[in-house]
Amino acid sequence: MEIFGIPIQAMMGQLLIGLINGSFYALLSLGLAVIFGLLNIINFTHGAQYMLGAFCAYLLMEKLGIGYWPSLVLVPIIVGATGVLIERLMLSKLYKLDHLYGLLLTFGLALVIQGIFRNEYGSAGLPYAMPDQLTGGRNLGFMFLPNYRAWVIVASLVICLSTWYVIERTKLGAYLRAATENPQLVQAFGINVPRMITLTYGFGVALAALAGVMAAPIYQVSPQMGADLIIVVFAVVVIGGMGSIMGSIVTGFALGLIEGMTKVFYPEASNTVIFIIMAIVLLIRPAGLFGTQK
Repeated sequence: MEIFGIPIQAMMGQLLIGLINGSFYALLSLGLAVIFGLLNIINFTHGAQYMLGAFCAYLLMEKLGIGYWPSLVLVPIIVGATGVLIERLMLSKLYKLDHLYGLLLTFGLALVIQGIFRNEYGSAGLPYAMPDQLTGGRNLGFMFLPNYRAWVIVASLVICLSTWYVIERTKLGAYLRAATENPQLVQAFGINVPRMITLTYGFGVALAALAGVMAAPIYQVSPQMGADLIIVVFAVVVIGGMGSIMGSIVTGFALGLIEGMTKVFYPEASNTVIFIIMAIVLLIRPAGLFGTQK
């Protein structure tokens, strides 16, 4: 069966790849949106922290024999803790300065982290085995669906929607949003705002690390994996609206699908279609599709 002269198997295969890419776009842009929306920090270290998540899972497997499932819990905690240290020791000193200083600091940290791992492990990808429970796949008739890729899509969607619910629909989320608008008032209610800010940054970093663990069996573990992805993820955040949680989720998945379909109908534009969309959105709606105009 063909659609517009293209076999449906090829089209569905690219849609699956687009959904997988979109899952990582959504997870990473969600972490960026949480950090920017609640802390007003443009975190250029996010790609390096995604890479750290993959390498941490790889090292736990190689050195300690700790497999994929425990790593899904341990790695976000470990890498999130490094994010807490970065916020306390470095970023907290810059809150009263221009936002450009925070951007430059996180960009420099990203280069340092990537350089350390590149010098130690080189630029080639290192294999990371997927769990035995998710090997194989299912024949849907029109395509073959690998179990691990289906797991990545479903898990990413659940994590993204759960994060949105906590921030937008719970008392904790209300405190977080209030702390960004009027920290003195929130502090007057007995809430430790600096600790809340630190834990929020750590949570955003943990989301990036979790995405790294989930990406490792698909893309392999490489010092460049974060650098290759972070520019696209920033474009996703800009299109969805800086700081918009739902905007990051919807835009991440949608742009992954658009990128996949572009590879079917016009492969030459697949590497630039997201940036073309970003330029159009910025011309029409500078605050992004889900952003608030100010």
